[in-house]
Amino acid sequence: MRRRNNRPGLVGTMARTAVIAGTATAVSTSVSSSMQSSAQAKALQEQAKMDAAVQRAMAEQQAAAPQPQVMAAPAPAPAAPAADDFLTKLTELSKLKEAGFLTDEEFAAAKAKLLG
Repeated sequence: MRRRNNRPGLVGTMARTAVIAGTATAVSTSVSSSMQSSAQAKALQEQAKMDAAVQRAMAEQQAAAPQPQVMAAPAPAPAAPAADDFLTKLTELSKLKEAGFLTDEEFAAAKAKLLG
């Protein structure tokens, strides 16, 4: 609706301002999205280059490394005497108690079980 002097009224001015603001917002969002997509694509390309370089380096390192030789398993050690076994278990119990994993009662019960 036109008012005198060929100028739009208040409602017309508000409508035109809303259209301009909406257009500016749409353009800004589009540009931002486009820039973000471009940055993500660039980051993915860089990551792919890094992955390829790492794989090449690993392949070169593996190719340059000497192949391990297969050795026979060592013969099992002879069985230790029962006294050594008792002392080892008692020492382990003592360490567990000192570390706070066993209470005095639990330590005494385990020691009595070892003593038979």
